[in-house]
Formats: sequence, structure tokens, C-alpha cells
Amino acid sequence: MFLEQFPIQNRSNGWIEVICGSMFSGKTEELIRRLRRAEFARQDLILFKPSVDIRYSDKNVVSHRGTEFNAVLVADSKEILDAVKDQKVVAIDEAQFFDADLVEVASELAGRGIRVILAGLDMDYTGAPFGPMPALLAAAEYVSKVHAICVSCGNLAQFSNRLVSDTDQVMLGAVEEYRPLCRSCFNKSAS
Repeated sequence: MFLEQFPIQNRSNGWIEVICGSMFSGKTEELIRRLRRAEFARQDLILFKPSVDIRYSDKNVVSHRGTEFNAVLVADSKEILDAVKDQKVVAIDEAQFFDADLVEVASELAGRGIRVILAGLDMDYTGAPFGPMPALLAAAEYVSKVHAICVSCGNLAQFSNRLVSDTDQVMLGAVEEYRPLCRSCFNKSAS
């Protein structure tokens, strides 16, 4: 379980937190939960999402359950550096959709004393590492892996099984296109 860390008063400590897991595991819900706590503590914050992700909203990050939080759309990770001003918390949803520079961006922000929280899929629908996520996991001080429930057997699920024949790595979707599976059920579905 992740314990939220906060800098000692009058010190500037930045760090990187990554929330990862499969589709329907609650990554965005957990990201929003952490932001609500920071907001309650009156910490200035900003949330970013990739401009490619307009599934539920073009202005907000929205979880599959419908929880929303105001966000800034950006086309690439370098835009984040330009948009951050005096915020003490910077959050990024759907990190897997960003370019490889996201690791450098997150590290630079943390170096400025900013708490950086990222959420994203650690694996694509084939079970391969997704985008900048492996490097973000390596660079992070804190990693939280959340799990869905396998829709086939009820075990913990860590794989996002695609239900349609599209073979592009990036394909936005929800319950009509993806289902969470455990390792055993995922392996059975691939054979």
C-alpha cells in the first residue's frame, strides 16, 4: 500500500509517483483520489491528459466509473513543462500514450521540488510494456500497482484483453473493446 509522503515544512522535496495496472483496475480513480486530498490541503495542482484521449471528455479526466477532474490537454510531454507555473502537484493521466520524453519531463519537475503523480497502463493488450511506462516505473520513488478483477475466473487481473481485432497498439476503448484478465485466463485467450 502506498503511503503518501509530504515534504518537511520549508523544504523543497520533489518526487515521482506512478499508479499502474490494467484497464478497469482503478488507476484514474486512485489518481483523482490523491488529487482531491491535495486539493483539500490547498496545494496548488494541475492535471494533464494526452490530447488523443477524448473518450469521455475533452476537458476533464474521467474514470470509467464517471469520476471527473478538470484537466489540460497536451499533444506531447514537453508542453507540460510550459504549462506548469507555481503548482506543487503535477498529475498526468494515461501516461502510456505520451512520448518517451515524459520520463525527462517528470524528472525535471521532481527536481524542481514538485510532487509528480502519473497513472497509466503498464502493459498493452498483448502483455508488452507500454510506451514510457517501464522507464517511468524505474525512475519513480513510489509505485502503486492496482488490479482489476478477472471477468473469467474472479482472480486479480493484471492484463487488458482486447475483444476486437484491431492490432494497433493504441486503441481507445472501454468495456466494449477490453476486459481485464488474470495471467491464466489471458494465456488461455491467446491460444
